[in-house]
Amino acid sequence: MVRHPQVTEWESRLKAVFDRIDVELEERYGGTYPLHPARARRGTTSNHETDGLFNIGAAFTAGFGSQHGRGYVVSVRMATLADVPDNIRETIREAVVARLEVLLPEAFPERDLRVERDGDIYKIVGDLSVR
Repeated sequence: MVRHPQVTEWESRLKAVFDRIDVELEERYGGTYPLHPARARRGTTSNHETDGLFNIGAAFTAGFGSQHGRGYVVSVRMATLADVPDNIRETIREAVVARLEVLLPEAFPERDLRVERDGDIYKIVGDLSVR
């Protein structure tokens, strides 16, 4: 699939933000829960999405039926078979959102971006235009 170069650049900058948050979460929670047996140890692959306890990222949605419209749905997954209490999962999700609120303006100073709760998900919304 051929992608617009500015979309590729946008998503690369966004991935760098998520990689930074991943490192921070791994430092804070990485030893708290055992890794899934099929998951690579932190730092043993070239992609933070495929190793360590966390897989953090976002996927674009057109936002049909959403009060906030189009945006990037934030995903926070933990690669463990352990039972992680809901309150801990929510604490981690809130930590991701708090870091996004700080790091998005740093990574995209030319854009008005915000993180909004949309039902039971969080979504990055605002100026998503390709320029």
